[in-house]
Amino acid sequence: MSSVKTDNQLIKEFRKGDMGSYEELISRYSDKAYSLAARMCRNSEDAEEVLQDVFTTVFRKLKDFEGKSSFSSWLYRITVNASLMKLRKNRQNRSILLEDALPGEDHTLLLKTPDSERSDEVALRREVTVILEDAIDKLPDDYRPVFILRDVDGLTSKEVGNILGISIPAVKSRLHRSRLMLRRKLNQFYEEYSSGEQVKSAGNL
Repeated sequence: MSSVKTDNQLIKEFRKGDMGSYEELISRYSDKAYSLAARMCRNSEDAEEVLQDVFTTVFRKLKDFEGKSSFSSWLYRITVNASLMKLRKNRQNRSILLEDALPGEDHTLLLKTPDSERSDEVALRREVTVILEDAIDKLPDDYRPVFILRDVDGLTSKEVGNILGISIPAVKSRLHRSRLMLRRKLNQFYEEYSSGEQVKSAGNL
């Protein structure tokens, strides 16, 4: 028989004054909350600050948690809101924590770079990464969390809706528009890149 307590059990015990239950909840979800904050803020120091804000908010509001959604969804929502507040305070471009990225046919924008690629292909991927990071950074605040939660973290539309407090159609609409914005930016880059390659080829004739 499993001795692992559920989130709801830990919450009930915390409400009775058991601080260990709060610490166990935080330990259970701190890595996921940090990962989300890091993807949102694109800076490890900012993500750490967001995480501390999240822990403070959870401690302060946990006694009033109504359980209308899962604890994890509630925590994600707090993390998204705290991350957006941090971004609004600091709009300067930052280095994103996403790895090599290219658009796939299934609209998933994260791909690994094979070790066997030629140096020019690796350089191209790196340049595309920078373009994509900048485009994600410039997504509207209403769109960026949807894109990150859905396409980067791989959550379902229902899960994203629960976290952000929006309907599934709204999730799909914002995700679609986010993808269009990113794809438009990437298409523009590829057109400019192709033109540059053609100029190089002509110069070598």
